[in-house]
Amino acid sequence: MYTFLVGLEILVSILLVLVVLMQNSKGGGLAGSFGGGNIGTVFGVRRTSDFLTRATTILATVFIVLTLVINIFFLPGKGKSAKESVIQSGQSAVPPPQLPQPKAPATK
Repeated sequence: MYTFLVGLEILVSILLVLVVLMQNSKGGGLAGSFGGGNIGTVFGVRRTSDFLTRATTILATVFIVLTLVINIFFLPGKGKSAKESVIQSGQSAVPPPQLPQPKAPATK
């Protein structure tokens, strides 16, 4: 299941990149490089913009939900105990430095 979800996440991320690159920005964007300059003739300019905006929103939502599901439920190594941490509290391997003890004054 974990492998399937990661594969689906990769597919969604590739589709999201392609949809974002197909959108026209004010300067023309990268859409012309990938053949996206002619996509407006299929649906019309306004409908194409609406379609790409909606596709971007849907793919981004699916991407975020899949990421959360994978990390919360299927992350490998979830069975480790809570005491294992990078930051260790308590006894350290190196003892703290000792201050020299003051000597009692000599009596005559």
